[in-house]
Amino acid sequence: MLNAIVELATTQGGRSKPTIVFTPNPEFLVEAQKDKDFQDLLNRSDINLVDGFGLVLAGGILKRDVGERISGADVVERLLEEGNQKKWTIGVVGARKGDPDEIIKLFQELRTKYQNIDFVNLDNLDFQKSLKIKNLKFEIVLACHGMKKQEQWIWENAKPSFAKASEGAVKANVFMGVGGSLDFLTGFSRRAPSTIRRIGLEWLWRGLHKPGHFKRIWKATAVFGWMVLKEKLSLVFGLNSK
Repeated sequence: MLNAIVELATTQGGRSKPTIVFTPNPEFLVEAQKDKDFQDLLNRSDINLVDGFGLVLAGGILKRDVGERISGADVVERLLEEGNQKKWTIGVVGARKGDPDEIIKLFQELRTKYQNIDFVNLDNLDFQKSLKIKNLKFEIVLACHGMKKQEQWIWENAKPSFAKASEGAVKANVFMGVGGSLDFLTGFSRRAPSTIRRIGLEWLWRGLHKPGHFKRIWKATAVFGWMVLKEKLSLVFGLNSK
């Protein structure tokens, strides 16, 4: 999948339209169950990476092939390594919840780590007003707003670029929702050790280190688990899972 995204970012893979990549996890599916618009957004993407061990478990329980887990953070890191070799231009939007000082630090860290990439802050008002945005084409645009907001931003901003000469549009080969993935690469957040990630307990590690995440963890484990159980009962006994 990484190789496919790299090819699309570099050449568009022969497509006339940008490729939209989302990274759903169990929390996404819980939200999508109660928000039909969000559900439609996820269904309209070109690539949905399975970014959550819970989705793999659910696929096994429900006898559905969802593929292997592919961490969005891992994909972003490897994409930036590729971009650094190929000297890509990458747009970043929605980083650090708009905090100006933290955004400056994040871009400094990115530019130090990946010196051959031209990183552009799409939240910069001066850039938005400049003529440069009309002529600049990104290999990838990374949306970092977090679940739902980043998917909405991508759809709203990728659609205009379907037209070749859309004035003021963000033009990119690939748009990808990445949440806080850049935070891991720039020192704002620490990822769980690789052993913890391999056994599917990264969510627990985050909860222990950031207690504020427990509400999200509850959705991704208890609420999502109950959704899967109801669906399984519906399949086995023909019950109404709603």
